[in-house]
Amino acid sequence: MRKVALAAALALAGCSSSMFDSKVDYKTQSQLPPLEVPPDLTTPARDGRFAMPDSRQSATLSGYQQERKEQGRPGAVGVLPQVEAVRFERSGSERWLVVQEPPDRVWPVVREFWLERGFLIKTESPEAGVMETDWAENRSNLPQDFIRGLLGRFADNVYSTSERDKFRTRLERTADGKGTEIYISHRGMQEVYSMPYPEKGNSGETRWQPRPADPGIESEFLRRLMVRLGTAEERAKIATAAGPAPNKAEIVKSSDGTQLLQVNEPFDRTWRRVGLALDRVGFTVEDRDRQNGLYFVRYADPESDMAKKDSERGLFSRIFGTGDAKVKPEQYRVQVTQEKEASTVHVLNKDGGAESSATAQRILALLHEQLK
Repeated sequence: MRKVALAAALALAGCSSSMFDSKVDYKTQSQLPPLEVPPDLTTPARDGRFAMPDSRQSATLSGYQQERKEQGRPGAVGVLPQVEAVRFERSGSERWLVVQEPPDRVWPVVREFWLERGFLIKTESPEAGVMETDWAENRSNLPQDFIRGLLGRFADNVYSTSERDKFRTRLERTADGKGTEIYISHRGMQEVYSMPYPEKGNSGETRWQPRPADPGIESEFLRRLMVRLGTAEERAKIATAAGPAPNKAEIVKSSDGTQLLQVNEPFDRTWRRVGLALDRVGFTVEDRDRQNGLYFVRYADPESDMAKKDSERGLFSRIFGTGDAKVKPEQYRVQVTQEKEASTVHVLNKDGGAESSATAQRILALLHEQLK
């Protein structure tokens, strides 16, 4: 009886969008100004943990709609599983869903969830459990005035916002291997107008710059995904509106004098939270080794001595026309280690040795901000 009710909820959630408020209303545009963003996550080696049940992987809304029509024909097999239970969890500033179904059954539902909301899927790696949307603008930020209402749909081609968002969804198996943890991380860009040389009478220019991740909008999409997976609307609102949990991470000094991050959670949860934190902050994750608790990352420290020298060199070059230099990203390792009931997070150099530089301390500070 419980499965029947949840299946009915899935059908209702998929057929109607009126149950949702208007906080977010995204529209992916086929052509956008070029964005200078960090490289995408490098796909780890295949290990067969996530297998796509369907070989069709259209990344456009029209392709998705055609697939839906084909699935509606007699004899077609539906892709939506009957999800038995969905749970909303939080730790510090992190929030995620726990679904009592394996990742290979949850993956196609999550994929449809983003497509139904107007996003295009830019990157998907089922074997790594990572799915990323293309850049889109939140249409709810547009002015809801009389003129826009009069223009109707034509206004979508006239009005545009100066912000773009993309979302990365990460699926991980639960510790018992029977369920799935779903994490959603947000990344945003903002178009900023500048006039570098007003004395020359130029008209200025616009550039896209990163803006901070928005945990609120991450929580909103998790709530909507809960409903999409069969949770009642009111129950999802109550779950996501609960008060924040106490801080669970702090920066301490180790016996050799280097700094480390102590997280009061077991290894499995800390490992996943660190991965989400790296996604949020914008690190380039080149590889990961869960068995040894290692993330291999690249990071260009804007506060490093080299960055400051490059800034001075940039000023010099603008005067004499010799071109600007850019800070080269350095390789680091972020290691998660189990320590009794807690876990520790260390920043190591590219060779795996202890790293006590100011850059390592700033990396720990960025992770602490996300994990506390």
